[in-house]
Amino acid sequence: MVTRNECLELDAQDTLRDYRRRFVLPENVIYFDGNSLGAMPHGVQTTVAWNMDIGWGQDLITSWNKHGWFKMPLEIGEKIGRLVGAGTSNTVVGDTISVNLFKVLTAALRKRQDRKIILTDNGNFPSDLYVAQGLIDFMGQGYELRVVEPDQVVSSISDDIAVVMLTDVDYRTSRRHNMKQVTAAAQAKGCLTIWDLSHSAGALPLDLLGCNVDFAVGCTYKYLNGGPGAPGFVFVHPRHHKDASPALVGWWGHADPFAFDPNWTPALGIARFQCGTQAVLSVSALASAIIKWDDIDMRHVYAKSQALCALFITEVESRCADYGLKLAGPRSMEERGSHVSFSCPEGYAVMQALIAHKVIGDFRAPDLIRFGFAPLYNTYTEVFDAVEMLHRVLHDRLWNNPLYLARKTVT
Repeated sequence: MVTRNECLELDAQDTLRDYRRRFVLPENVIYFDGNSLGAMPHGVQTTVAWNMDIGWGQDLITSWNKHGWFKMPLEIGEKIGRLVGAGTSNTVVGDTISVNLFKVLTAALRKRQDRKIILTDNGNFPSDLYVAQGLIDFMGQGYELRVVEPDQVVSSISDDIAVVMLTDVDYRTSRRHNMKQVTAAAQAKGCLTIWDLSHSAGALPLDLLGCNVDFAVGCTYKYLNGGPGAPGFVFVHPRHHKDASPALVGWWGHADPFAFDPNWTPALGIARFQCGTQAVLSVSALASAIIKWDDIDMRHVYAKSQALCALFITEVESRCADYGLKLAGPRSMEERGSHVSFSCPEGYAVMQALIAHKVIGDFRAPDLIRFGFAPLYNTYTEVFDAVEMLHRVLHDRLWNNPLYLARKTVT
């Protein structure tokens, strides 16, 4: 166990402590849900308002050229590419994670037409599974989604599998795959790989090119702080730029969109993975948020992520040991993402009580209370105070309240 003064000292020594000032954070609230919706950076409101008042209100359609609206998805893609080890000209922003997954999954299956199996695990985010299931139902022709346990992925890779489709960090347990090892094992059998980086980008160092990843998708509204419903991103390895062809295409991905040719001709490179016109106001919010990352070293972010997670686990297990909480996922920090979940009896009500007392995390069925740590703005002292409140909620049975027991739509 640590003292609050020791946590204050850790915060004073934190090399990332000044970055907290870049974010809008409510007073007296401990926000440990940046793995679901990141805090808003300062300046986003001004940027979106400017694009409404000037870009849309005054300059109207000329803003596509005058203010570079048309180029923003590729420009932001470059900035995200730096954070995920994607190199240059391999990443583009737009659409949702699910739409982008559909694009890369269809492109990958087209490149492996002699194979019918998509391999994934039961730690994958359900929406990713739904995309694959929907595509299989639509295509027919004997396609199959094969779901295994996370630790069985490598041993389940065989030469009849077309695509290995995984989420890097399990949204429930925070278990992290070894991306380089899994990708190498898949490619040794002639399989293509698709990685969902939604719980990784902005929290963990990634090296997509170094791991030789074929395709990746991710979201920008979690650790990258792009705002609710912010557009997703797509990575395509440059070796696939010439022949990867998604089934969902649109005029923004055309080689010459303003020629208005009735026939599809794909753009060169990553641009072909764009589809229709993008939501400029959402993209502008993301543009304002992503510049906050220009001077950030992901190694420092990861080091603090590990430290926050380790401290939280130690404190919960030492101060709340009598209340049936059990750590979900691996204990090793190297095998975890930047959130921590504990299985907890009456977990939903416990989390609602915490939120009512200004410690915001979330709940994941069936019994997980989940706490996400955003290293740019979360502190060690917040960890101490959050565990203090968790102990109080459990010890005093504050959760046993009809208000907290009643399930809300969003958990």
